[in-house]
Amino acid sequence: MSLNNSAPEQLTRVSKTQPASPDYASLVRFLVQPFLESPESLSIDCEISNGNTRIWIRLAFEGEDKGRVFGRGGRNIQAIRTVIEATAAAAGQSVYLDIYGSSGQSRESAPTGTGGAPRRSSAPKPSSRLRSQ
Repeated sequence: MSLNNSAPEQLTRVSKTQPASPDYASLVRFLVQPFLESPESLSIDCEISNGNTRIWIRLAFEGEDKGRVFGRGGRNIQAIRTVIEATAAAAGQSVYLDIYGSSGQSRESAPTGTGGAPRRSSAPKPSSRLRSQ
């Protein structure tokens, strides 16, 4: 068996180049579409600025799908934010995710990785309203 000496040199050249920015639009589409009743209504806009280190992702979909995308206690959207944040961190970037309804008004806007607890509804849980007799 002979070793190819050009392979390490080729790897060195590849590692010296600027890494490509991840395809955030495809990633967000992959993560959000399964929650949507009408996936064709999904609109994603990515803006890269500040020397390719800050990414703004604007996401719009039908208002009826908001509950499914956000999930109970915000679990779904927090999981989506976590995946996007991990992808950005691996690329040395920071990501901001804005979510809009079909009317164009912002529903939620916060940088990913804020670390805050999910917002809780003040409405009583359905199980607490039902009493066994």
